[in-house]
Amino acid sequence: MAIRMGAKYDHLAGGAACDCCLPEVHAAVQRINAGLSRRGLLAGIGASAAAASLPAFAQTAQGATLFVNCNVFTGASTTLQRAMSVLIEGNKIKAVQRGRIVAPTGATVIDAGGRTIMPGLIDNHYHITMSASSMADLTNEATPVETIMQRGQTEARAILMRGFTAVRDMGGPIFPIKAAIDSGRETGPRIWPSGATVSQTSGHGDGRLPSEPSRRFTGHITRGEKMNASFIADGRDEVLTATRENLRFGASQIKVMAGGGAATLYDPLDVAQYTLDELKAAVDAASDWNTYVTVHAYTVRSVRRAVEAGVKCIEHGQLLDEATVKLLSDKGVWLSLQVLDPAPPTAPEAARAKKQQVVDGTDKAYRYAKKHKTKLAWGTDFLFDPRQNVKQASEILKLRTWFTPGEILKMVTYDNAQLLALSGPRAPYPGKLGVIEPGALADLLLVDGDPLANLDLIGDPEKNFRVIMKDGRIHKNTM
Repeated sequence: MAIRMGAKYDHLAGGAACDCCLPEVHAAVQRINAGLSRRGLLAGIGASAAAASLPAFAQTAQGATLFVNCNVFTGASTTLQRAMSVLIEGNKIKAVQRGRIVAPTGATVIDAGGRTIMPGLIDNHYHITMSASSMADLTNEATPVETIMQRGQTEARAILMRGFTAVRDMGGPIFPIKAAIDSGRETGPRIWPSGATVSQTSGHGDGRLPSEPSRRFTGHITRGEKMNASFIADGRDEVLTATRENLRFGASQIKVMAGGGAATLYDPLDVAQYTLDELKAAVDAASDWNTYVTVHAYTVRSVRRAVEAGVKCIEHGQLLDEATVKLLSDKGVWLSLQVLDPAPPTAPEAARAKKQQVVDGTDKAYRYAKKHKTKLAWGTDFLFDPRQNVKQASEILKLRTWFTPGEILKMVTYDNAQLLALSGPRAPYPGKLGVIEPGALADLLLVDGDPLANLDLIGDPEKNFRVIMKDGRIHKNTM
């Protein structure tokens, strides 16, 4: 069977040509088509047009599953409900009640033995493909595109097995991987894709090598643009096109680079990127599709400009002053924060100095956000070092500096789900996430203990997540 994702994705499978998926990617997908009998990475993209037209939950829903003798962390509160039963039918939670529910005929019954059921974890700032390969491999023309994508698919499977049932992918080539998972041919979390990041020339998403001059002057498309990792767009017209191209692919939100980077050498941390008019262009195009723009930005100037343009979420923001954090609260703008580590000693001195500014600013950012009740989301933002990805769940533990265990678990489940819902009709999965209640989607974990009493349980998912369920389907069961 040849790769087919439905008409919406024909341009990824060698169908009608498109500007952002050039011959290198077409050739890679065609080679994968030729090897489908060996399963390969994108076998998951090979669902038929009929299957691709169905919502993911229709293809993965299972029979009834009943959990008895469990405690429940609902996600919507910071406390535990004890001696409960939870019934799953199809891909949704049917009932949550104290005591024992009579099992439906043919149901799988799991005695939780007093363990805790909670919603699946949500990472609101992840880069599935970009975290699965090094920067050297991503920029090296000798590394085949399908190798990059295969690593991304492998990472997607690992994410789910770490207990993350949903992620917001904040930039990179992701649409083929998402289609493979949604079709049921591959395993991974629910993905809210941004697609290629949108960056000005010299911006944080302009990762060209010295051998790659601007296409504006040479007509040569960069490897990053060929892979759908980033679009370099200058001026209102190009920003509109880049935004609309991502929306055409199926982006649930748009990621724009509005300021300098902490881990890059070529764009200073203090600079603001994109004019107000350019930012408004992205916001206008996203708003017309009933979704929103989120921006990479650290500084007061870049964040205030983004808020003026109508941006709904700020990624990072560790260098903000209190007045600007209060402005986010007043405007109802989300702050998606991460607790980042210092750059390694092997990094260039300039990069280490920039990263340290961000690390040093994290404490104030969280304290300002708590004081002014800013809408807070959490994510990891791992990039270019596959070795660190195994720490995804343990990163949650860093939040103990500012929050109680109940507040932390609520943030990485219920609160993060509220940000996912900001995509409105562009959200790829209809239904409620981040909560254990009747009618919600059945994404849940059975934790070997009480994570409110011992948050460390969350940091070791391989040992402590006894059941991992996504969309009503059990992906792990060690009971």
